[in-house]
Amino acid sequence: MDILIKPLITEKLTAVTEKFPNRYGFIVDKKASKNQIKRAIEEMYDVTVESVNTMNYLGKRKVRYTKTGFREGRETSFKKAIVTVAEGEAIDFYSNI
Repeated sequence: MDILIKPLITEKLTAVTEKFPNRYGFIVDKKASKNQIKRAIEEMYDVTVESVNTMNYLGKRKVRYTKTGFREGRETSFKKAIVTVAEGEAIDFYSNI
C-alpha cells in the first residue's frame, strides 16, 4: 500500500509553512493511520516526525450544462495529513526533481 500520494504545495499551506516552518502537508491514502503516515514520512525524507494531524475531505459536487443536458459528477474524495517535524529539520520537496 502506497501511503504517501503527493505533497501539498498550495497558497494556503505555504502561508502555514511560513508561519510554522516545521509543518508540511501531504495527500495520503484514505485508509492510512497516523502511525503509518509517520513511519512513511520518516523513511522517505529522513526526518523526525513529532505529530500528524489528518483530515478527510469529501469530493466536491460538479454540475455542468452541455448540449445533451445536465451532467452531474463528483471529484474524488481524499485524506490530507499535516505533519509537524522536529525543530531544526526540514523537508525539501524539490531535491529529487
